Amino acid sequence: MTFAESRSDMVPVQLPNGAVVKVEVSSTGREDVGFDVKQFQPVADAIEGVVQMIATPIQKVRPKKATVKFGMELAIEAGQLTAVIVKGSGKANLEITLEWETQPEVEP
Repeated sequence: MTFAESRSDMVPVQLPNGAVVKVEVSSTGREDVGFDVKQFQPVADAIEGVVQMIATPIQKVRPKKATVKFGMELAIEAGQLTAVIVKGSGKANLEITLEWETQPEVEP
């Protein structure tokens, strides 16, 4: 495996409600991911931050419907679980769809 290649490991992650789940995380081989229980809150905080940053401008343009898709990979940095936005099957990290409905013109 070269330095740029990545692999994944399963690590236990504790959710805010106390439940522990196994999560697949990326590892580049630069750091031992360890198998101690990691906290999910940093990932939840990252998701919340991304959603807030996207929602604010969408609310300004007031579409009837909005759909946002983004890929997120979990990795270990400095011994902590972290979220990484990743490239999905499209050409961008974020895919945003906005829909508006025009009101029919009222004839006099």
